[in-house]
Formats: sequence, C-alpha cells, structure tokens
Amino acid sequence: MAQKGIREYDAKRLLAKAIPEISGNKLRFNDELVLVSPETDLAALPNEHPWLKDQRLVVKPDQLFGKRGKNNLLLINVDYDQAQAWITKQMNRQITIKQTTGETSGTLTHFLVEPFVPHDKEYYLAFTSEREADVIHFSTKGGVDIEEVWDSVVTIRVPVLADPAKVDIASHLPDIANQGALSEFIKVLYQIYCDFHFTYLEFNPITFLGETIVPLDTVAKLDDTAAFQCAKKWGEVEFPKPFGGSNTKEEAYIASLDEKTGASLKLTMLNPNGRVWTLVAGGGASVIYADTVVDLGFGNELANYGEYSGNPTTELTYEYTKTVLDLMTRTPDPHGRPKYLLIGGGIANFTDVAKTFTGIIRALEQYKSKLQENRVQIYVRRGGPNYKEGLENMRKLGERIEIPLEVYGPETHMTRIVSLALEEVSR
Repeated sequence: MAQKGIREYDAKRLLAKAIPEISGNKLRFNDELVLVSPETDLAALPNEHPWLKDQRLVVKPDQLFGKRGKNNLLLINVDYDQAQAWITKQMNRQITIKQTTGETSGTLTHFLVEPFVPHDKEYYLAFTSEREADVIHFSTKGGVDIEEVWDSVVTIRVPVLADPAKVDIASHLPDIANQGALSEFIKVLYQIYCDFHFTYLEFNPITFLGETIVPLDTVAKLDDTAAFQCAKKWGEVEFPKPFGGSNTKEEAYIASLDEKTGASLKLTMLNPNGRVWTLVAGGGASVIYADTVVDLGFGNELANYGEYSGNPTTELTYEYTKTVLDLMTRTPDPHGRPKYLLIGGGIANFTDVAKTFTGIIRALEQYKSKLQENRVQIYVRRGGPNYKEGLENMRKLGERIEIPLEVYGPETHMTRIVSLALEEVSR
C-alpha cells in the first residue's frame, strides 16, 4: 500500500459524489467547490460557478499542509471580490509555514474556495488504517489543537474483514444532539473510506448545519496502487508533492514513464551534488540501500532515491538509467573526487536481470566519456532470472568502457556493495 496525500478539493469532490450513492440519497454533501491554480482566470470564474457571487466564502491554500489558520492563511466570511483580491496577492508568494513537524518553505500555487458555514459546535472525526484494523476516531472537542485534547477522542476499531455496513457506531459515540444522524453519516463515510481505498481521512473540524453534517476542513490520503481499480470512482485525482517540494524536469519525466507502464519507475532527487548514486531494482531494496548509506554516515552524499521494478522493458530501463546518468555526470566533483554508482537489488522473482541490464549497459556505453570525466566507479550486485548472463555482460562492459566496475552475485549480501563503495568515499 502506497499512501499519497490528495488535495482537500479532490477529497471533498470524491465525497460529494460518493455520499449520495452510498447512502441511497439519504445524505448529501455540498459540491460547491472551486480549485484555483496559477492558470485560473479569476475574473471569469463566477461565470462557470455563479454561487461564488451569491454566498459568503472561505478561501485557503490547498497544498497538503495544515495549521492554515495559525499561519494566517485562512480567509473566512468574505465576498468574491475580497476572495479574488486575496488570492491574487497570495498567488506565487514564497512563504514559510510553521507546523507541529517544524518549519517548511515553499510557494503558494493552489487555493480552495467554498461557501462559508456559520457554526457554533466543532467536532473531530478521522479514519486511519493499521495492519489488522481500521480505526475511527471521534471527539466533541474538534478544532485547531486536537492534539492537546487527545484524551477526549473516542476510538472504534474495525477488523479489516468486517462488513463496513454492519459496524456498530452509535453505541461508541458520546451522548450528543443529532447522535443518530452523526452515527449514520460516520457509517457511510467508513464504507466510502473502504470502497475508495482511502488510507487516511480526517475532518477537523466537522459541524452540523441543521440536520446536515458539514466537514469544514478535510485531510485525505489514498492508496495509489488502487488507481486502476478505482479509476472510475476517483476520476482525475492529482497526487501533488507535499508543500515545499516540487518535481524537477527529470523527476517529472520518470513519473510520466511510470504512468505508461505496468512496471514501476520512481526517482526523487536528494542532493544533485552528492557522490553516491543508486540504480536499484525493487521498492524494498531501494529503502534498504538508502538506509544503509545513511547508517554508514554518508547521508549527506546520497544524491538520489528511487527504483525500477516489475520487469520493465529494456527501453524503459535504458531511459531510466540515462536520466540518472545525465544527472550524475553534469558536473564533476569540484575537488576532483570520484563518484560512485550502486547498481543493486535483491534476488528477483520474475524480472529478467539480463534484459534489464541490457538497457543499463546501453546507457552506460552512451555516457562513457562523461563517466570517465567524473571518475565514476560502479558496484553491481544482483540475482534472479538470467543473472549470470547479466553479470557477465556487466563485467565485459567495465573492460570495454574502461570504468572501474565490480560485479557481485547473490552469494554476496545485498548491501555489501554499499560498504565497499563507501570505504572508497571516505578515503
């Protein structure tokens, strides 16, 4: 399961569609929502959404960070002209936000506009997932500082194989007004949480408007591995990077390749000036290699994080490798020190090692002169189908392009090449 955050706009859009369907039209959810981006024509927006001119509004950034009120980034109870002026002032503004996890700097680019809902009571409601159960959290003390009143939170644990429609909610809730309506709403939300493959769904606060329950602030994550299964349910859902992070051109290119294949291609740049680069097969292996580099005290030299897996084609492996090598060899180390490329992975179950190595070898041959210029040393460890052929081809490659290249098979521990390379780095 890969948990990825989505915008509040997308979370509420999904709920507005799903709640009537799941509840048999007994429950409704306001679908008056607008997402504003740098490309949005603010002057023309009310033509498409007339309610913007008819109602008081709330405006807030929609970029996967919380504490918007405490960071003076929440505009409430305003008309559209005021909302438009505020968004124009904030758009593309560089800011630093303070959260419970620390400070983060980034650029404001996306804003959510929705109707203002006057209210007196604020509640807290969240759904989270554990290994053997989903957990429903509820408190009558919702608001910006729920962490400080966490002892007021009631939890309902639901075994993963339980029928969402048969979960007993009402008996666990505190004695409050509209308890029956709240219980029914939570039950419908939990069914949506399961059916739509949410991995996290939080409403803080959530309130009542008459008999209608209104989630005011929403945080959500989806299991992105369910994208194919839930394509019709989700529609066009974006998985933006957390605030402060942005895709480089190369990261975006690899992401575009990943979208076109059943294999997995991932790339995240950590330090373009680092001297330790990885080309790792397998998501689990990528974590192990990165952790090993950090554990050995060279986290500051780790340049990238990523993986290729799922038996990618030779062409895809070539494109992935070429992208990594281009980044690695753009600028030689200013002190003339070597760089190190770790081509590793576990013992593959079905990935053809020789085939994927063919793509890697092709890219390495293409970058021969740049690899030499950057004094690159290569360490290879792999096992799996046709691994002997693949490793032999790698050995011959090292001789052919005159690059220091050491090759190891499954008899060598997976991360041994990390310590071998880092012994050189420390010299």
